[in-house]
Amino acid sequence: MEFLLAAAALGVAALTLYSGFGLGTLLLPVLLFFYPPAVAVAATAIVHFLNNVLKLILVGKHADKRVFLRFVIPAVPAAFLGAWLLSRLAAGDAMYNYTLGERGFAVTPIGLVVGGLIVIFAVLELTGAMKDKALPPRLLPLGGALSGFFGGLSGHQGALRGLVLLRAGLGKEQYIGTAVAASTLVDFARLCVYGAAWVGTPELFTRDYEARPLIIALVFAFLGTFLGVRLIGKMTLEGLHVLIGLLLLLAGLAIATGLAG
Repeated sequence: MEFLLAAAALGVAALTLYSGFGLGTLLLPVLLFFYPPAVAVAATAIVHFLNNVLKLILVGKHADKRVFLRFVIPAVPAAFLGAWLLSRLAAGDAMYNYTLGERGFAVTPIGLVVGGLIVIFAVLELTGAMKDKALPPRLLPLGGALSGFFGGLSGHQGALRGLVLLRAGLGKEQYIGTAVAASTLVDFARLCVYGAAWVGTPELFTRDYEARPLIIALVFAFLGTFLGVRLIGKMTLEGLHVLIGLLLLLAGLAIATGLAG
């Protein structure tokens, strides 16, 4: 499983510079095999944020300031709201308990919401519903708010962000720089809320969680980003999209039903 984690972090970090996916899209389902949903989302946000800081150093100079401000001003408060909702869901009791064999499982509010969102994004990806789609420029602030909200709630901000920025009249380098800058601020916003929830609700995080998966994800994400800078525009993404969609679908169903996390 750690090999899968390393491969996911390396491969998707390399491709996320110019694809419609964020690193968290594939990393979150893998980390859910190591941590419960609230901790997995927070761990994904840490990797995503630090990796975005690296990308910001490498390509942030190309960001379009006008588009960035129109997108990020509504995105940041929406990210706070989504992350706050996640922290509230994490405190909820189990909605349903069941057993398979000798093992017991529980369907929780956070598992149902995060897993359900992962399934929705998986179906959109596998059906091609979001392929080559984009929102008109006038809806840039609305797209920013939606991307920020779902970024805070489940870590899925990349697909919605790409959907909006594709028609913002940006060149490839401007698009990449603007997307990275916006993603970095959304990650910072949600990490502030996750951190407050961690301190304010310590009973949610009483276990001693193994740091090794987080370190593996972070190291290989950094390596993938350096690789991606060298390979921008030289790869096809069709096979990756199908693979990600299938993994998201399976992981989302497992999380929503309490089998994972």
